[in-house]
Amino acid sequence: MGSFGGVSADAYARFMGRFSTPLAVPFAEVGLAGVPASASVLDVGCGPGMLTLELVRRRGAAHVAAVDPEPVFVAATAQACPGVDVRVAAAEELPFADDAFGASLAQLVVHFMTDPVRGVGEMARVTSPGGRVTACVWDHAGGGGPLSLFWQVAHRFDGDARGEAGLSGAAEGQLVDIFERAGLADVTQTVVESTVAFRDFDDWWAPFLLGVGPAGRYVGTLDAAGRQRLEGALRDELGAGPFSVTARAWTAVGTRT
Repeated sequence: MGSFGGVSADAYARFMGRFSTPLAVPFAEVGLAGVPASASVLDVGCGPGMLTLELVRRRGAAHVAAVDPEPVFVAATAQACPGVDVRVAAAEELPFADDAFGASLAQLVVHFMTDPVRGVGEMARVTSPGGRVTACVWDHAGGGGPLSLFWQVAHRFDGDARGEAGLSGAAEGQLVDIFERAGLADVTQTVVESTVAFRDFDDWWAPFLLGVGPAGRYVGTLDAAGRQRLEGALRDELGAGPFSVTARAWTAVGTRT
């Protein structure tokens, strides 16, 4: 599991954190609905702690645990969330006992799991019977992700620009299928959104140059002329600013049997 090896926590926060931080609010609302206040909850694939912080705000650090396969992200989360049990681990091999949590949540992680069904199955294993398992993935396939415009424009110049539409869970119904194959019951699908305001084009564009994730790595493969051409086309699409970008994510919720 993982697609951000070698990326600093600060770079990740500047690039994707600007969308995942506001998304954590409605996602936590969905993931914790009906979960007893006394129950511990787990953040799987916590990154530098965007969702973890929201869970701490709602539950208190003593009731929150988090894992990520990247040690630099684990260190950042532990620093940002004192008192949280944060460990280096992949979703596919969670270092917790069966039935340890009242809820397990994975924000924007399933599409980067090496084995999504196994990862969600592990989330179910560590969740108590009747507990809630929840995950979300950007709507890359439907054009509703935060980077969808970037990939659409990149594809005009480069037919081989793969984008993220083919990632697991990025299309309607795929997360539900993964959850059901992992053995969860009463699986339902919904959508959560986040809107981010940018003061100008450069505010939006600069983090793409940090090498974070598939988009950042793609920009890093371009020569100066290619980068300039892509940037110019994106400026034409978005304008000088200010502007806002609204991104949506497919969300699946299931019950541990």
